[in-house]
Parts: sequence; structure tokens; C-alpha cells
Amino acid sequence: MSSTVGLLRRQLAGVIAVLLVVSLFVLARQPGYAADTRAGLAAGYSFTPMSIAMPGGFTQQSIRKVNQEYEHIDAWISSVGAAIAMNDLDGDGLANDLCVTDPRIDQVVVSPTPDSPARYAPFALDPDPLPMHFAMAPMGCAPGDFNADGRMDLLVYLWGRTPIIYLARADVDELGPDSYRPTELMPGPSGTGYTGPDWNTNTVTVADFDGDGYEDIHVGNYFPHSPVLDHTVYGGVEMNHSMSHGLNGGPDYIFRWTGATSGAEPTVRYERVDDAIPADASTGWALASGAIDLDGDLLPELYLAHDFGPDRLLHNRSTPGTIDFAIVEAVRKGTVPKSKQLGVDSFKGMGVDFGDLDGDGNYDLFVSNITTSFGIVESNYAFINDAADTEEMRRRLAAGEAPFTDRSAPMGLAWSGWGWDTKLADFNNSGQTVVTQALGFVKGEVNRWPQLQELATANDLLLSNPAWWPNVRAGDDVAGGQTLRFFVPDETGRYVDVAAELGLAVPVPTRGIATGDADGDGLLDWAVARQWAEPVYYHNDSPSPGAFLGLHLTHPHDTVPRQAGSPATGAQVVATTADGRVFLSRVDGGSGHSGHRSHEVHIGLGEVTGPVQVQISWRDRTGQAHEQTLEMTPGWHSVQLGSEATVR
Repeated sequence: MSSTVGLLRRQLAGVIAVLLVVSLFVLARQPGYAADTRAGLAAGYSFTPMSIAMPGGFTQQSIRKVNQEYEHIDAWISSVGAAIAMNDLDGDGLANDLCVTDPRIDQVVVSPTPDSPARYAPFALDPDPLPMHFAMAPMGCAPGDFNADGRMDLLVYLWGRTPIIYLARADVDELGPDSYRPTELMPGPSGTGYTGPDWNTNTVTVADFDGDGYEDIHVGNYFPHSPVLDHTVYGGVEMNHSMSHGLNGGPDYIFRWTGATSGAEPTVRYERVDDAIPADASTGWALASGAIDLDGDLLPELYLAHDFGPDRLLHNRSTPGTIDFAIVEAVRKGTVPKSKQLGVDSFKGMGVDFGDLDGDGNYDLFVSNITTSFGIVESNYAFINDAADTEEMRRRLAAGEAPFTDRSAPMGLAWSGWGWDTKLADFNNSGQTVVTQALGFVKGEVNRWPQLQELATANDLLLSNPAWWPNVRAGDDVAGGQTLRFFVPDETGRYVDVAAELGLAVPVPTRGIATGDADGDGLLDWAVARQWAEPVYYHNDSPSPGAFLGLHLTHPHDTVPRQAGSPATGAQVVATTADGRVFLSRVDGGSGHSGHRSHEVHIGLGEVTGPVQVQISWRDRTGQAHEQTLEMTPGWHSVQLGSEATVR
């Protein structure tokens, strides 16, 4: 008897592990949904795909020239760079302008949305007179009013150099190649050629991190500073030194706003803050980032989505003029694998966005990972907020704890494919959050999944040397046929992908997703960047939409041509309907991988009669925090946020 008990005791850990795996499998199984069920969920949405006008005259390419040590994986190295943003660039009050980063021509293009009047011809941003060379390529474009003059500027981030800010000139009324003055984010020595560092940036986030009333910039780098795109050299480059704990990526940086001027030759000045992000959070392989105020102090927290290792949630403990972040992590639970614990995970963070996934009036977050069956089977994350209220969130963050638990499996969001950008939004004003997700990696004819699986199980000591990586070249395929996802919640709150029913399931790898209301009808339109393929725009034709609240929240400004106002980035909105439902949103400075939503606040309200109570929290240009509650009818409103909120 004693020997039997001893045997059971020795095997207890294994028995518990097996039971846990079986229980999680039962909970996580994707239920089958009949065609009529999917059709019913899709019936509330409708989108018309439209082509985006692009300028001609540029040399076309289908793959990048790369460092000679990367030559056998040049398709892998060429797998990013398609990006898109929606915003109001010409000051007409509508988010009907696009900033498209197209790797086929290695240009950043400004173009009107295809459902809007042709107010200007599409054009590429011209970096001249700033130094450029062949081993540089743009990776994305983030709109923002960086010199605080009320005109929308563009921040372009690249591989091969530091970012460039294109400042809108005050003396040009119509958008065109001469509308912007290119300016270095980080000025270097003057000279005829580029002498700055070889940054390889894949994500930026714009937010007022120190609470002084002006927008700062987070720059997230992927590869270590190295000549990734210089095909004339061999070496000086490396890959990740681990598939699950790679911390040898390019350092992240925070740039603090210090001053600016406007006019025909506008300027802006930033100070690089090297110690704002803790060292062990700064060198992940950054693919996405996002800023959100979780604890109600109007100092946005920063989420860093890292490939090959732990993502990081950074609690903002800054004061005006001083930017300081601290790492927070979820408390380990016996039923939660370490790989799904916020802050110490081991999956491939590729995209992130914030929204209320479970309808409780608190911010949750969704993170894209690689989740391909018979490939690399990780899972996406649906990190659900466990804090009872803002006060509890503040207390737990201050103690170093991130009160979030991944519930992606029971919510139907765990598995999709090789994930990239994601946007959480209400596309038919039903009051329900939809999860959109870009998918796919390299499209070709030769299946390279077996070799990639071998790599994923290789000894970490081999990984940092590119020579050990299997061939991924033009013509090879890894997840190339995966399609967009459009997850809609059913009546139980479980999410169902209805992309096929909506005509969105096109087998072309996608990267960035941008949203905005281009025609002012209250329905969010969206645009998608596709890797090595033409971008696509989706006009929203959803039938029988609900009511909505739309807010243009800006700092006070004078009315001049092409001046819609400086967005109050980071302003928070909580809308409460007469029947007690609570919705929240914010002025987003650009969360995601390579897609950037417009700055307007959009909240779907569902069936609403009468006005809505709207609480707005913001910082003015002096850094002073304010909060005000307004009674507003559904529809679009413009509100200036100075020392008080003034409806215009």
C-alpha cells in the first residue's frame, strides 16, 4: 500500500499536468459554426473593396536586395514594409487621406481615399535635401501634429537610418510634393552623406508620455543597428539568439518633445531619452507597440510587442520633463502557462491594439502571434482586464503587477494564422467590438513550413548566425495563402471569423490595418496594406447601423487654410447611455504594427434614444489635467480642449 501511495505521490505532478492539458483542450476547442450562423453574424456588415490610386514612374521590385549574409533568406528579410495610415491630412474635417508605404516601389505615398473627391493627385514624399542611399527603405508612416501648429505632419520610419518627420508648410494650401519640409527626428553631423546610425525601425507610437501637453515619440527597432539592406557587404548582421527569449534586437528609444516653430519652414526639436525604458525591455525584436492610459492619470502606459520573446507592458511613472517607465507583469497562476503570462511570454508578438473585448467598460488588449496549425502553433492573446476599477488598476500597476489574464481560447480568438496588425473597432455601430487581423507571411509555390519547424526546434545557440537559417527565397511559401480575419462576437460573447462571408478572405499576405470615417457617415471605413501586392480600401456599406458618437478632440487653434486642429492625443472618452451601458475610447497616437487609425474618437452605441453622457479627460498644452462631462446627442461633434471642453 505504501509503495502505491509513494508512486502516486511521485507521479502527482505529471498527473496534474495531463489533467490540465486535457481541461484546456476541452475549453479551447473551436466550436463548429453552421453556414447559416456565420451568415447571420455577417449580415450586419458590408464592405466594398476599392483600389487606391498610386503615382507612376517608380521602379518596381518584388523582393529586396539584402546584406550578402542574408541572401539565402532574402524573402524572409523582405517580409515587412507594407504599411498604411488613415487621417485628415488636408484639413477638410474628414479622415479621407491615406499614407501608404509600398515596398514594391520603396516609397511613402499620400493619396485620397478612393471614395472621396480627387482633391489632389497621389504623390510620394520627397526626403530631399536629407541624405539617403540605396540601403534604406521606409517601413511605415505615422500622422501627427509634431510641431503643434494645427497642421497634420507625417513621421516616416525606416530601415537603414533614423526616422524623418515631414512637417506641413504653412504657406502651401493644396497637398502635393512641396507640402512638407523633411526634418530629422535625430539630427546628426552636417555633410553630404548620411552619417547616422543604421536603425531598423518597425514600429512607432506617438503619445504625451511625460504629461507636459506635447506629443513624444517611441521608436521600436527590430534588427540590431546594422547594414541589413546593404547588398554590397557581407556580415555585420545577426539574427535573434533565441526563438522564445531573444533580447539582442535593436534598442528602443523615447524622444521627448522640447520645442517647435511653424510657418513656411517649420521646425521641431526632440531630445532622445536613453534610460526611459528599462534595459531588459528595450532590446526585444519590436514589431508593434501601443500607448494607453490604464490607471486614469493621463500618463499613457506603453505596450511593446516583441518577436521571439517576451512582450512588455510598461507602467508610466513620468513627470513633466522626465520620462520613466517600469516593467509590470501578470501574477503567475497555476492554470496559466508561462507562455501566456503577460510580460514574460515566449510567443511572437506581431501586433497589438486596445479595446473593450468583454463589454465591461474596461480596456482589454489583443495581441497577434503566430498560430498556424501544422506550422508554429502558438496562440493570439486576448488579455482581459481583471481590475475591478481604475483605482484597483492604479494600485496593482504601482505594485508591479499587470492585472490581465489571457482568455483568447474561450473567446474564440486564440488561433488564426501568421498574425500581424490588428484593430479593434465597431464597424456597424452595434456597440460590439470587432477584431480585425492581418495575416500571412511569404507567398510563393514551394512550401517551406517543414524547414521552419526544424528551425523553431533548433538549439538557441545556433539561431543568431544567419548561416543556420533555412532558405526562404523568392518563390518559397510560408503561410502565403492566409487571409484577413474579421472576428464578430456571437450572442454568448465568443468571437467568430466571418471574413469569408464578407468577401475579405483574399489569399494575399497583409500587414497594416487603418480605420477612419472617410465620408462622415458615422461608419468606419478601413484600408489594408498588403506585402508585395497593391493595398486595398474597404468602404463601409453596412446595412441598418446603430447610433454612434464621433468626436474631433483638438487643442484650441485659429482657423487657417488646411488646419483642422492639433489632435488631443491621449484624451480619454467614456460614454454612458440612458440605459446604463458604458463605452470607452481615446485619441490614439498610432497603436499597432504598421497600420495607424485616424485621430477621431468613434464609439458605436447600438440602439439609443436621447442624449448620451460623455466624460472627457485630457491634458491641455500646459500639462494640466482636466475632466468634464457633457451631454451630447449621437453624431459627429468637434470639441476644443483647453482649460475646459468647448463644443464648436
